[in-house]
Amino acid sequence: MPPRPEEFHYPCEACGADLRFAPGQSQLVCDHCGHAQAIPAATGRGRAGGLHELDLERALARALPLSDTEDIRSTTCPNCGALIEVTGAEHAHECPFCATPVVLDTGTQRLIKPQGLVPFALTEPEARAALGAWLGRLWFAPNGLLDYSRRGRRMTGVYSPFWTFDAATRSAYQGQRGDAYYETQSVMVRVDGRMERRQQQVRKIRWSRASGRVARAFDDVLVLASRALPRRYTDALQPWDLSALVPYRPDYLAGFTAEGYTVELPEAHGQAREIMANVIATDVRRAIGGDEQRIERIETQHSAETCKHILLPIWTAAYRYGGKSYRFVVNGQTGKVQGERPWSAVKIAIAVVLAAALIGLGIWLGEQGR
Repeated sequence: MPPRPEEFHYPCEACGADLRFAPGQSQLVCDHCGHAQAIPAATGRGRAGGLHELDLERALARALPLSDTEDIRSTTCPNCGALIEVTGAEHAHECPFCATPVVLDTGTQRLIKPQGLVPFALTEPEARAALGAWLGRLWFAPNGLLDYSRRGRRMTGVYSPFWTFDAATRSAYQGQRGDAYYETQSVMVRVDGRMERRQQQVRKIRWSRASGRVARAFDDVLVLASRALPRRYTDALQPWDLSALVPYRPDYLAGFTAEGYTVELPEAHGQAREIMANVIATDVRRAIGGDEQRIERIETQHSAETCKHILLPIWTAAYRYGGKSYRFVVNGQTGKVQGERPWSAVKIAIAVVLAAALIGLGIWLGEQGR
C-alpha cells in the first residue's frame, strides 16, 4: 500500500513539532527547537539507489505495477487549473500559483509516482532576494510592487511535475545538398542620379541529391507536466541540472507544496517526440552538409523508450498590486527568475515628459545657433 499523505509530516525527535526539508542540505530541521535529522539514503531499484526508468510502452498502456503508482489526495484550482496535492487534515488552502482560495475535497486519484526529484537548493530568503533583484533591473517597474515583494508574505516552495523521456533513434533521410557558387553579372545601378552598368557577384546554389542515416540516443528529454503556469515561464527557468536528481522520498516534501501532473503521459510523449524530431532534423542538415539543405523526408524508428515522472523545485509568488495580479517563479536550484512584466504608468509618463523636454531643448538650442 502506498503511504497515506498524512505520513508526509515528520515529527521532531526532540520536541514533536513538524520538521521541514532544509534547502541546500540533506536533512530535516525543526523551526521550533532547531533540531536536525538526516534524510535516510534511498534504497531500491535502478541507478542512484532507487532512481529508475519506467518502460514507456507499459506506462502508456496503464500496465505499470502498483508499486510505481500511488493514491493522491488533491484539489484543482478553479482559476489556473493547478492540481495541488493535499497533506494532513487541511480543508482550506490557497493556490501557490495565482493566490486563488481553494476548498479542498476529500477525493483521491491514482497517479504515477515520482521516480525522482531535484531538492530545493535556494532558501526562501534567497529566492525572494533573486526576485527583488530581477524586479529592480526592470525599467518602468512600479516601486510599490518591488517594495511589496521584498516586505510582503513569504514565497511558496512548490515541487512542480515534469516528465522525462529516453529513446534510441535511427533515422533515414532524403533531401538535397546546396553548394554555393558565384557568377558575375551586369546590373544597372543609380550613381549620383544617373544609371550606370556595373559588374557584381551573384550568389547561386547548385543542388544535388542526398540521402543517408543518422542515429542519436536521447536522455532525459524534459516536458512540463503542469498547466498551472504559462509554458513560457517554466521554459525560461531552464536549464535544469538533472544530474542533481535524487530518488523520490516524501521527506524532501516536508514544508513544501507538491503539484500533481495535469499533462497526461500520452500528451507529454507527443511533445517529447516533437523535441526529438527537431534535434534529428538538425542532425540531418549537418549530415547533408553543404551551404544549404532541403529535407524532403525523415523516417525515424524509436526503441528502448523509457520515461520518468520527476519533481523540480520552484519558488512561486502571486501578488495583487494596483488591482492586478502578478505571478512570478524562481528556479529553486539556480535562482533564475521569470514572471509577468509589471509597468508603472507614473514612470512611463515621467519618461515621456522628460523625452519631450529634451527634444524641445534640442530644437531651441538649434534655433539659437542659427
